[in-house]
Amino acid sequence: MIKKTTYFLLIATAFALLTSFYTNPGAEKQKPVIRTIIVDAGHGGSDNGARGDYSFEKDICLGVALKLGKKLEQEFPDVKILYTRTRDEYPSIKARADFANANKGDLFVSIHVNAGAKIRHSKFSGYKTEVYYTGKGKKRKKHTRKVPKYTYYFTDNPSNGTETYIWAADRADAKGEFVSERMTEEVNDSTEYAPDINDPEFKAKSLLWTKRYFDRSLMLATMVEEEFINGGRASRGVKQRNEKGIWVLQATAMPSILVETGFISHRPEEDYLNSSKGQEEVANNVLAAIKRYKSATEGNPEPKQGF
Repeated sequence: MIKKTTYFLLIATAFALLTSFYTNPGAEKQKPVIRTIIVDAGHGGSDNGARGDYSFEKDICLGVALKLGKKLEQEFPDVKILYTRTRDEYPSIKARADFANANKGDLFVSIHVNAGAKIRHSKFSGYKTEVYYTGKGKKRKKHTRKVPKYTYYFTDNPSNGTETYIWAADRADAKGEFVSERMTEEVNDSTEYAPDINDPEFKAKSLLWTKRYFDRSLMLATMVEEEFINGGRASRGVKQRNEKGIWVLQATAMPSILVETGFISHRPEEDYLNSSKGQEEVANNVLAAIKRYKSATEGNPEPKQGF
């Protein structure tokens, strides 16, 4: 009887050990990729941004950003949602990037509104008499001639639709500087040894992270434009920017996008972007894209940036 009982216990123990490897594959729960999202409302304060027939870009940006942030807070209660501004004030573009980096953001979403310059037209309106002279001194003579006369007028720019920008791939080195800075800070926080930024391994990791940020920025930007299309908006696509001044894309050491939610210079879109319905829909579109992005990246968690 004792032998049978011992034999049974050995089999049960072996079975428990074996099944423990299969009932919890992957066993250790991975940390989420997105822990902190930075929501940036463009312009603000004395910087009005673009102007429409009756509104300013800064106000639309703030309205959409606050709605988006609230939706993110409700959708992802475990994710920290931080704002570069929550009222009509102007944080400098450098301050916005510094804020995102200091808070170790995992995603940076900047809300903006586009504008197209009015189109100049000319119309022939008759002739006018023009006086001119020839010769010099005593030989100088006065003449007149008829020349065409034009009147000029301007019409609204018909450009409309959404665009989402990311930092350009051909300027990776410019963003890489800030990625290296963040990696250095995180290593310093976790160890007592400062990393050598000239070390080949450190440089290789910095390049790897910069490339990863570009890929993930492109992924999210594409999803945002897809959601706008799904919502019935006209999309002008994803575009890369490398001009001086797009600091919030260059200096943020994380995947980052700048969403142009429409054209304030196009009256139908100005009306849409100033409406509660329009701002809610834009915020929902961006939220849907972030949900898709989070789902796509959670299966491949980010490793630590340091050594």
